[in-house]
Amino acid sequence: MERNVSDGVVFTVHYTITHFEEGEQVGAYGSIGLEAPDPSALIPYPNLDKDTVVGWVKDALGADKVAEIDAALSQQVQEKLHPTKASGVPWS
Repeated sequence: MERNVSDGVVFTVHYTITHFEEGEQVGAYGSIGLEAPDPSALIPYPNLDKDTVVGWVKDALGADKVAEIDAALSQQVQEKLHPTKASGVPWS
């Protein structure tokens, strides 16, 4: 996370999403910019927890984008498990 040192307001969250399935894994990375919160809703930086920040990221992305990312990662895992494409040459 990136924050203002003076007041602890987080303005950017960098995130990694990892999808595990049948022993395979794939991931996606991104960043989300956050609006400054209403001062009455400000959570002091030392009191932030993972669930709160993950909630901010999901809210900022929106349910449709979260589902889109999840579907893309699931498709990538399936391609690893059951390849439909290959590269190389048939000779040694």
